[in-house]
Amino acid sequence: MDPGRSQRSLAADLGVVPSRVVALIDNLEQKGLVERRRSTEDRRHHELYVSEEGGRVLARVREAAGAHEDDLFAALDPEERVGLTALLGRVADQQGLTPGVHPGYRHLSKRSGRR
Repeated sequence: MDPGRSQRSLAADLGVVPSRVVALIDNLEQKGLVERRRSTEDRRHHELYVSEEGGRVLARVREAAGAHEDDLFAALDPEERVGLTALLGRVADQQGLTPGVHPGYRHLSKRSGRR
C-alpha cells in the first residue's frame, strides 16, 4: 500500500464503493495492521498507512507468496518465468484488469454489495 493513500483512491482501484473499503480498513485497523490519519490537505479525508505490525505481517505474506511462486514455477528457468510474466501481463491488459487487484475481488464485492 502506498503510504498516505486515501480510502477513496483505494476504493477506485479496487472498483468498489468507498463504504466497502471503510469496512475493510476498520477490520485491519482493529487488528493493528493499518493506521488512519486525518489528511493535512483535506480534513474530511483519511490517509492510510501500514503500521509497524502491518509491515511485519506484510513481509511474512510476501515471503510465503514468494515461496509458493517458486514452488509453483519450479519447472521454469528464470528466462521462461520472465516470458510467462510478460504473456500474462498482455492477457491482463487485454482483459482490462487493474494491476495488483485480483479480479475475483471485484466480482465478490459487487455480488455482496447487491444484498
